[in-house]
Amino acid sequence: MADRGERHDIAARMHDPRISDRDEQLVSRAGLDDEAVDQVVRVMEALRGWHDAERRMSLASRRYMKLNATDMRALRFLIAARNQGEIVTPGALTEYLGISSASTTKLLDRLERGDHVVRAPHPSDRRALAISVTDATRIVARESVGRQHARRFAAAAALSSGEREVVIRFLDALSATESEPDQS
Repeated sequence: MADRGERHDIAARMHDPRISDRDEQLVSRAGLDDEAVDQVVRVMEALRGWHDAERRMSLASRRYMKLNATDMRALRFLIAARNQGEIVTPGALTEYLGISSASTTKLLDRLERGDHVVRAPHPSDRRALAISVTDATRIVARESVGRQHARRFAAAAALSSGEREVVIRFLDALSATESEPDQS
């Protein structure tokens, strides 16, 4: 049986194509020496570390506020709209979240029961409702999610302009690797 340290080494090497794809069937290492591959592996491990940290922070915020991920996205949208002086309708929330209107109604019922949002008549369209976040929820979100965002912003601000451009290009390139779902 492997000891704890050996299991950790296995996890640390999972992103190394010299181990996971020795025959280069998926990952080409053409033009890369071992030092370059080591550096790419460290980038991949750093991304995994960020992903794990982000997941833990998100889970902690959701648990603290006793909400699910979609509820938190809705609240962030409502807070951003308030900060921009915009009125949010259930339809706008449905479109932003990419869920059905029935799901939006259930979400708003849940958030209203938890004293997170208020439904009110729309000020200029009597057929619509205006949805707003309560002051108490806005303050709690600012102190949890908002403070996390401030630390992330500070980390990005600490980079030079050139470094930020490299990170932007890299993250955009990673986003572009998303494959289209099978059309079959």
